[in-house]
Amino acid sequence: MNTIIKLEETALFILGIFLFNRLNYDWWWFLVLILAPDLSMIGYVFGNKTGAFLYNLFHHKGIALLIYALGYYLSIESIQLAGIILFSHSAVDRVFGYGLKYEKGFKYTHLGEIGK
Repeated sequence: MNTIIKLEETALFILGIFLFNRLNYDWWWFLVLILAPDLSMIGYVFGNKTGAFLYNLFHHKGIALLIYALGYYLSIESIQLAGIILFSHSAVDRVFGYGLKYEKGFKYTHLGEIGK
């Protein structure tokens, strides 16, 4: 993946850390929850189409931002936390080349094929 994209995604991850820091949660929550969105891969047990749908639902930054904004608007920190975790996790995934999935299979992403 292009270095500039990796730098951009790293900056977005840092933004996620900044937003998390503004919440009233201990840091261990961030460390424990940062991998939680990967539980969506369980959807692949039900086939590529379901797996890709669930994975993309939990790794879409637009959805993450909507969840965060809803939490901010309602002043509910747990919803803000969910949005920050989804956003930060997706940014780290993109740094490592894991993009949104195509229904063709797990290794086929909008960033290219994983492992090539």
